[in-house]
Amino acid sequence: MKHALWLLRWILKAAIFFTLFAFALNNQQEASVNLFFGLSWHAPLVLIVLAVFTIGLIVGVLAMVPRWWRVRKIARNPSPVRSQAGDLQVSVPSNPQTAPGPHADLGHAGATSNVNSLRRSRLPGS
Repeated sequence: MKHALWLLRWILKAAIFFTLFAFALNNQQEASVNLFFGLSWHAPLVLIVLAVFTIGLIVGVLAMVPRWWRVRKIARNPSPVRSQAGDLQVSVPSNPQTAPGPHADLGHAGATSNVNSLRRSRLPGS
């Protein structure tokens, strides 16, 4: 099974590569990009597409850097709330077969109507 997934990934990678390669071969004609102040750039269309993709990738990564730094800072300096939460103990029933499951009947039909009335009371405008 593991070998089949590995083979499937490589087939997908090869298909993407050959599709992009065919795109590059079919778009070798000269194109021009008109920039500001009368400047223009003349290059093969595939090179222009590659340059725009690279610029977009760089802008996207630079936009994410502040968030990455913030998350790393939070991960390095745990707050007191996070350290206290790590000390919590979870109680597990000794016999899990007698514990109610996620779809267990609570014993009375009014439980669902009470939950629905609570949900309705929290809706905005009610």
